[in-house]
Amino acid sequence: VMATRGIPTTCGSAILAGWVPPYDATVVTRLRAAGLPILGKTNMDEFAMGSSTEHSAYGPTHNPWDLGRIPGGSGGGSAAAVAAYEAPLAVGTDTGGSIRQPGAVTGTVGVKPTYGGVSRYGLVALASSLDQAGPVTRTVLDAAMLHEVIGGYDPMDSTSLDAPLPPLVEAVRDADVTGLRVGVVRELGGDGYQAGVRARFDEVVALLSDAGATVVEVSCPHFDYAFAAYYLILPSEASSNLARFDAMRYGMRVGLDGVADPSAEQVMAATREAGFGDEVKRRIILGTYALSSGYYDAYYGSAQKVRTLIQRDFAAAFEQVDVLVSPTAPTTAFRFGQKLDDPVAMYLSDVATIPANLAGVPGISVPSGLAEEDGLPTGVQVLAPAQADDRLYCVGAVVEAMLVERWGGPLLDRAPQLELSA
Repeated sequence: VMATRGIPTTCGSAILAGWVPPYDATVVTRLRAAGLPILGKTNMDEFAMGSSTEHSAYGPTHNPWDLGRIPGGSGGGSAAAVAAYEAPLAVGTDTGGSIRQPGAVTGTVGVKPTYGGVSRYGLVALASSLDQAGPVTRTVLDAAMLHEVIGGYDPMDSTSLDAPLPPLVEAVRDADVTGLRVGVVRELGGDGYQAGVRARFDEVVALLSDAGATVVEVSCPHFDYAFAAYYLILPSEASSNLARFDAMRYGMRVGLDGVADPSAEQVMAATREAGFGDEVKRRIILGTYALSSGYYDAYYGSAQKVRTLIQRDFAAAFEQVDVLVSPTAPTTAFRFGQKLDDPVAMYLSDVATIPANLAGVPGISVPSGLAEEDGLPTGVQVLAPAQADDRLYCVGAVVEAMLVERWGGPLLDRAPQLELSA
């Protein structure tokens, strides 16, 4: 999903098959400047629309913990590559949880920085007010180091924050939660959360308390409406952003059989019909409807008002506590095909991660253990105020250290040995 000069950038879509950008995204430029080679590009749901990679035009990515299960999405390829030790570091984008949810179900660390904290220049946009690039790694320290490489102001991105990054690596190395106020979000952890996910989360909360943090329950009442608001705002922005794939400038162009001199409109319609997958078409249709003159105020306008209420919930919560915590994903990795025919069930994989994107605040997912029911990874999510990303790394590092000591080693050491075919 990030432009890489000389390397195909398909966004998991047939409509961009074989497209090679003539320039690098700012994130890629900064990686190269730091001496980090680009090993390759990983799989994803088409244009970052999905929670399982099953919506990729090139087939799904498999979870290294169980090859019959999804690795999360949309950035499941990045998380799977890191979990399988195919790469030490990866970068993904998080629009509603696409870094954090794959991190939870693959036992990796995933970070969504503050909106504007990492440049979006060269990132193929899904929803411009929600998208944010961030690190995917095996440890919290690795994530902090990668974040410091790719983060910071970029004049090429009009949404980039003209402010220095907080000291992220220092926050990890000096991590201490003594006296820190931790809020458990009441609305993120009730019905619909797998028992094993909830059990691992409760253990993390107890460990934070034992480490000297003050833990209280916090209510963010408008989080209950985040899911509905998100699935009006995202499709609306996506329908606008994806209008650029018109067969005129780059990407796929489909000819019309039996039409000697087709119009531009005919070529565009045929190309988009052939090049976009069903999930992308579904969201474009929904977004176009929500933006139409007769329904704009009722749907898109109302969703933006809910977004403001969610931002106020965060502001009120952070007056009481320093960070918020919740399970990252409501379940462990599900089997391929289990939710493919039920879009709402698939979308609910991001129910705990969506609020942070609507408000622009940073979040991190750290492995929290294995669920009893299936022995698969779970994650704990930490959220902090905008531009306080260092708090994520402080709390994440403490949680990681306590759990690694309890487990006797990193969680990924407990992953099954995969049998690879020749």
